[in-house]
Amino acid sequence: MQHQHGGDLEGYRRKYGREPLDFSANVSPLGLPEGVARAAREAVGRSAAYPDPACRRLCEAISAHDGVPAEDILCGNGAAELIFRLAAALRPRRALLTAPCFYEYEAALTAAGCELEFHALRPENGFRLTPAILGQIRPGLSAVFLCQPNNPTGQAAKKPLLLEILRACRDCGTVLALDECFVPFLDDPAGGSLLEALGENENLVLLRAFTKLYAMPGLRLGYALSSGRTLLSAMRAAGQSWSVSVPAQEAGVAALQEADYVRRARALVGAEKPYLRAALTQAGAAVIGSDANYLFFRSPDTALCEKLAARGILLRDCGNFRGLGPGYCRAAVRCHADNRRLAEAVREVLNG
Repeated sequence: MQHQHGGDLEGYRRKYGREPLDFSANVSPLGLPEGVARAAREAVGRSAAYPDPACRRLCEAISAHDGVPAEDILCGNGAAELIFRLAAALRPRRALLTAPCFYEYEAALTAAGCELEFHALRPENGFRLTPAILGQIRPGLSAVFLCQPNNPTGQAAKKPLLLEILRACRDCGTVLALDECFVPFLDDPAGGSLLEALGENENLVLLRAFTKLYAMPGLRLGYALSSGRTLLSAMRAAGQSWSVSVPAQEAGVAALQEADYVRRARALVGAEKPYLRAALTQAGAAVIGSDANYLFFRSPDTALCEKLAARGILLRDCGNFRGLGPGYCRAAVRCHADNRRLAEAVREVLNG
């Protein structure tokens, strides 16, 4: 099964010979903060030297921002690299994933020789995680990988359920890897995170990234949090020493100072998501929803993504996610003019 992530702008340019309006990558609609861009540009001049392999300044900045010890932080070349490092460090025999979910979990675990088990998210439940998953957490399970909120469905699990899952994993000697890359876009980010449980649960690994919130996917920067320092050390040893460049490290330090930017990005998404949801619904799409900065929906025309691409608009076709099929799509929430253009194009395609 071939998977293609969103944001393949070069592939689009080569096929269509122009720039698309990209709704396939779920990044902040405000674009890269100027302070982050400036820090990265200035750091290029210092790139004749190797980057700090321990990312000490960046870890100290994350420590102050997230309220965790710097020793509990491992930075990497995006959250995706840390997923592969975690799989390589654990060498798990068997792991549990939801279906659908972000494909990199499956890719990393398969590369590590792990046998996979899937918990199906049901359309009749709006693709939300339910307590039914607890029945699949048992001794002999090496790891559970979850995305909060889930990608591509955007549905966030309730915190009490996440805590139940964490307890079940701890009791079974299972590592819980919780991907929190989209948590900053929740209405209540702290209420959707397990950060407060980190210190008392060495089997918990939180995955976070600068990619989405600060619109910096091209700089490749993420980090893992865990009080299980033996596991974190194994993750550190599972990859090369200089995976985070000098510009990426400096961009991360600068990003953590962008409190006003974060407020504006969250406010824009919060204002535009209801508009886009209503507009897509009126256009004929079945919007399933999302707690994140994107909308997950089903189109009655299974060729919608292809037809929109021909019109200059790039969506994420979710038909190749495990557990989904033709017609499922994901669209990032952008600025109002862009969102209006998407809704109008969908209306034209679906109403002919």
